[in-house]
Amino acid sequence: MEARAVYIHIPFCHEICHYCDFAKMYYDEETADQYLSSLHKEIGMYIENGPLEVDTIYIGGGTPTSLTPPQLERLFETIAFYFNTKFVKEWTIEANPGEFQEEHVQLMAKYGVNRVSLGVQVLDDDYLQELNRIHSVADVSRSVELLKQYGLTNISMDFIYALPNQSIDHFRRTLEQALSYDLPHYSSYALQIEPKTVFYMRYQKGQLTKPPEEDEAAMFHTLVDLMEEHGLNHYEISNFSKPGYESKHNLTYWANVPYYAFGAGAHGYLNDERYVNLRPVNHYNDYIQNDTKPVVHREPTSLKEQIEEEMFLGLRRQSGVSDEEFQKRYGFSLFDLYKEEIDRLKQKGWLSHENNRIALTRDGMLFGNDAFASFLIDDSTWNKKFSIDSPI
Repeated sequence: MEARAVYIHIPFCHEICHYCDFAKMYYDEETADQYLSSLHKEIGMYIENGPLEVDTIYIGGGTPTSLTPPQLERLFETIAFYFNTKFVKEWTIEANPGEFQEEHVQLMAKYGVNRVSLGVQVLDDDYLQELNRIHSVADVSRSVELLKQYGLTNISMDFIYALPNQSIDHFRRTLEQALSYDLPHYSSYALQIEPKTVFYMRYQKGQLTKPPEEDEAAMFHTLVDLMEEHGLNHYEISNFSKPGYESKHNLTYWANVPYYAFGAGAHGYLNDERYVNLRPVNHYNDYIQNDTKPVVHREPTSLKEQIEEEMFLGLRRQSGVSDEEFQKRYGFSLFDLYKEEIDRLKQKGWLSHENNRIALTRDGMLFGNDAFASFLIDDSTWNKKFSIDSPI
């Protein structure tokens, strides 16, 4: 299966958020210039006969809009050189409110970007400072209006909940304010305290506490209820959209199909192999200058691993996993392999089974990681199911 999606990572930020563990570094103009040259060269290591026709392009970070307008145009020119952007169905760029200028938006419109993902996180200036975000609530409104002036109306907002000392009512107010923008897409994720972040160090010292689990669960229910009340479809655990505005690029990930990934720390999936690029930008640049792909890890995916990933990723979607599609892809029914697990999760109220399709219930989504773990296949079960005498 050929890759029809492209992810490009821009690791630069003017400030580092206290919760972020993505591949990132403080913006430096000279380093960014070198990085863009490396990025152009890396893509050429994979795309020899361009421009290639793909369905989606996603520029993430870091903060892509930390680039200066001339640097952003260089990036767009690289993309247009290797990919036929006229046929791209969805081209997304992540942006921080208040950080990008009108010239950035003019370039987005000129080159064909048609979707913008705004990293808002919370609509409260005090919390924004605590997260070490550089924008204010007022910046959010100004940024939305600026994008709309140039016809960029396909806007998504990202939010984090279960922030330190956050109440359920506080999160509700953020959501109500966010929904007042009447945008076509919203994403919201519970805060994860990741190693090597400021929040993690504070947490280890007892200087930071998350809301109790029952409050986090109540926030999730509040999120789903409010989004659905406003006509937004809960199409993936953390994502909500008006009809037709689902993230086509992210649906590629959840469909467990191949995609290109370029840049420092990027994760890709090609030829039944997952690969990870070097995270440190200087090491990434060094590899490229030596005409070497900057891949630090490769992992061929066995049939067993592909099936596990099919379940983990597919069950993130509200539509779940279709047995008919599963059989077309793998040649046997998912119920032959997972009947006991499916029955157990149905009894717990975590899984529904309708029209030959299984999907997580809302409670199942709350305990998603526990539910996903049920679909890991131990070697003895795998060997038994796929023995010579097995009907599979």
